[in-house]
Amino acid sequence: MTRPAQVCVFGLGEAGSLIAGDLAAAGIEVHGYDPAEVATPAGVSRHDQPRVAVVGVDLVLGITAAADATTALTQALDAIPRGAVYANLATASAGLQRRLAAIATGAGLGFTDVALMSPVPGTGLRTPALASGPSARAFIATMAPLGMPVEHAGDESGLAATRKLLRSVVVKGLTALVVESMRAAEAAGVMNETWDNIVGQLSAADEALIRRLVTGTGRHAMRRVHEMEATAELLTELGVEPIMTNATLAQLRRLAADRSAVPTLPA
Repeated sequence: MTRPAQVCVFGLGEAGSLIAGDLAAAGIEVHGYDPAEVATPAGVSRHDQPRVAVVGVDLVLGITAAADATTALTQALDAIPRGAVYANLATASAGLQRRLAAIATGAGLGFTDVALMSPVPGTGLRTPALASGPSARAFIATMAPLGMPVEHAGDESGLAATRKLLRSVVVKGLTALVVESMRAAEAAGVMNETWDNIVGQLSAADEALIRRLVTGTGRHAMRRVHEMEATAELLTELGVEPIMTNATLAQLRRLAADRSAVPTLPA
């Protein structure tokens, strides 16, 4: 693909509207469709029917929730010009991305799954991204000159999603842990102290500390089990359901029973 003559964006929510608006500002003819009552970005031609929105386009961007990704692709599948590229930007599983790729390629379309690697607000089209799938290179050749910093993650669909979601295990899990800790700290009346401690620990973290946390787990798993049992009891006494604490406890019990489950880290 070269610079697209026309782009269609399915999904004009927060991320979709920002990316569509930036494409329009870059001089691209952008058509959009969203069944929800959301605002239409400046410069975007909004349509009431998805089949109308894809007429003559070179590229379709599906920027929806993962639950809507299949519907977004199939809602006007036979109306998208053969040879156009369908890019799914929903944060979906690798398995779903592969299923979408099979549908798209079976209909004569190119396909790429795109993982947006940071929040879109504030960056829009310039949000760092990964692209994988049979048309990933064509997508990159089109979008990189327009300002999207997109990296090739492989020619197999789902690889971009895999890389993003593995990161999400830590980022979203850490978010949930901090929320649970702060709720308990508030109930215990030590919110400021706990917050300062969390910020201090995370700010001081480096590779050596992270490596030590993992490699020391096998040796210290049972001691950590006892500590987290006490933690779960404390949170329950404070009226905070220990959801994340119990998950940590379950993982530590598994590692205490089977040290081979502790991963071997890269050198």
